[in-house]
Amino acid sequence: MGLQEFWFLLIGVLFTGYFVLEGFDFGVGMLMPVLGKGSDTRRRVVLNTIGPVWDGNEVWLITAAGALFAAFPEWYASMFSGFYLALLLLLVALILRVCAIEYRGKINDPKWRAWCDLGIGIGSWIPALAWGWVFANMVRGVPLNAEKQITGSVMDLLSPYALLGGLATAVLFALHGAVFLVLKTAGEVRTDALRVARALLVPTAVVVGGFGLWTQLAYGADWTWIVLATGVLGLALAAVANFAGRDGWAFVGTTLGVVSATVLIIGSMYPNVLPSTISPLYDLTVHNASSSPYTLKVMSWAALFATPVVLIYQGWTYWVFRQRIRVEQIPPPVGLPRSGKG
Repeated sequence: MGLQEFWFLLIGVLFTGYFVLEGFDFGVGMLMPVLGKGSDTRRRVVLNTIGPVWDGNEVWLITAAGALFAAFPEWYASMFSGFYLALLLLLVALILRVCAIEYRGKINDPKWRAWCDLGIGIGSWIPALAWGWVFANMVRGVPLNAEKQITGSVMDLLSPYALLGGLATAVLFALHGAVFLVLKTAGEVRTDALRVARALLVPTAVVVGGFGLWTQLAYGADWTWIVLATGVLGLALAAVANFAGRDGWAFVGTTLGVVSATVLIIGSMYPNVLPSTISPLYDLTVHNASSSPYTLKVMSWAALFATPVVLIYQGWTYWVFRQRIRVEQIPPPVGLPRSGKG
């Protein structure tokens, strides 16, 4: 394995970790209006399940984007210029979500919290849809010319396959989030989360299964059949464990589903990183889009030392905050009064 292949694999691992961890964060935000309906305390229970970890989960995206920029600058430049509007919208949504989560409890006012809840919902739904759409287009190919610029209009990127990819990640993250809430809550919130998770099982299996099969038949390799089968088994495990009351195994199942979907997409791209629909001669590959061997070598040593530290810290965080949360544990709000109300 050369350094180019190593860094392609590492970037795949980073995006996989991001989708697994931030996937249930997005799912929690997407389901917050449903599971927190009628009670601010219930909404705080839902939000507190990700409160200690959501910002740490986003580190995976920052690291993946940094690694992409350093290891494959041509891939980074072409992708971010060609998907500029979509990625800008995604970035704005993520910023809106961060601000809404951070400032929700700062002011003790129902209207303030309602606006923040709206921001959390928008900031969860848009990335959940956008990531699937972006990666589906990278698998399918884009109108990339000889100057390594994506030509055409936004309509060229709105193919049925890409739109199905966006829907697939959205429903998969919603199920992942619902199962996480079943694992992390107790009492009435857990009961409702369990009901939502069971309702999402069939739609998720249909949409994600359809997208996975389309990807495999049109773009997959022989070995990615195993990945697709693993994803199917993961969703089956989630369904069986969900009805059997084995919350941990249900979460393992949805995690396998997210991992398999990501590996299937990234594995179907290789050796391309951004194929061209104009001509195969214009494809960006792991070799013609990479940095110099010296740059990749220096980055490899840095990754060797930094990666274990990040993994140990994040594992410790999840262990410390492993307890379930229930409505009775939530104290009264302590935010500042809204301006003009004393």
